[in-house]
Amino acid sequence: MIKIDNRTARWLWLHTQLLSKTPTGPLDVLGSIRALGFVQLDTIQTVARAHHHILWSRNQNYREPMLDRLLGQERSIFEHFTHDASVLPTEFLPMWQRRIDRMPEYLHRTGWFRERPGAQICREIEARIRAEGALSTHAFDTKIEGAKEMWARPPHKLALDYLWFTGALATCHRVNFIKFYDLPERIFPDHICDQTLPEEIQIDWLCRAALDRLGFGTTGDIQRFWDGVETQKVRDWVGNARDIVEVEIETADRKFVSMLAPATIESRLAQLTKPTSRLRILNPFDPAVRDRNRLAKLFGYTYRNEMFVPAAKRIWGYYVFPILEADRFVGRIEIKADRKAKVLNVLQFWPEAGVKWSNARYQKLAGELDRLARFVGAEKVIWLDARD
Repeated sequence: MIKIDNRTARWLWLHTQLLSKTPTGPLDVLGSIRALGFVQLDTIQTVARAHHHILWSRNQNYREPMLDRLLGQERSIFEHFTHDASVLPTEFLPMWQRRIDRMPEYLHRTGWFRERPGAQICREIEARIRAEGALSTHAFDTKIEGAKEMWARPPHKLALDYLWFTGALATCHRVNFIKFYDLPERIFPDHICDQTLPEEIQIDWLCRAALDRLGFGTTGDIQRFWDGVETQKVRDWVGNARDIVEVEIETADRKFVSMLAPATIESRLAQLTKPTSRLRILNPFDPAVRDRNRLAKLFGYTYRNEMFVPAAKRIWGYYVFPILEADRFVGRIEIKADRKAKVLNVLQFWPEAGVKWSNARYQKLAGELDRLARFVGAEKVIWLDARD
């Protein structure tokens, strides 16, 4: 059995996450999304929305309109639900159909909908879009009935969401992040819509593609990657797959754990190079840090999102960014952009325990803050928190 030491495992993970090279050079946004598998969407714009920040972290020539062009003009990506709302390459759509087909059961099981929206309002919305073309939620005016609870949505919004989840509608484009819905047959190319793949081929592709992008992982890691294949079916796939191997991965606490890897793992390891020493401020929704257990096992770095944690119970802050340098996480920082004043404010900064922050490392951080500020249109960085 192949044993992979901790540093090599980190290098491989960062390589699969497109974080091992300096984030410059020729830009291929669709290629980045394809390599990552998907990019999570998020509405919060403390600095930049998560999807834009994630892509910028891979290549700092990226600019926000580029993603909208792929979605609304080129149709080379589509929006749907992995573990959350995400964009995926349109070429993946035939392998995603079983996920769409199973969304009604998934929505019920996970509690996204207390009950299915009424058939009448769904028919009315589909009829309007068929007759009028792409519409956003602002084209409808139903109201919330009763008390306005957290996450409550009016009937038309519930229906639009349900129709989008279950594939009756698809995202046509966005304007200022407002989603416009249309019929899938008007959005996706015929050669994509007309493909019907057997379920076993879809499952095989989803499991194989997940392990390929993980580099190594457990059955649970494979299942959680897309959240598109049931755990037992992943186990069945692992039991029948002939081109995967078992490996032992050394964790940050020097223990070896058994995982799975593609059969090409040895050639992948032979081609690995040392990650760039560039310091990067990653988004809280970045795929490199999304799986907190994997993050802790590989890097010994404990991290959690605290946006929905009451302020008094937060360990760190509202929107805190992990700081990656080379192959280790060296701190975390809370920053917020004031776009009107064109300022990027540093609210709080925490060096990681055991990491010495020399003047050279602070200069690296200052350089990355300046680059991030320029990305969001800020002209200066202001430290509101004293450095330790």
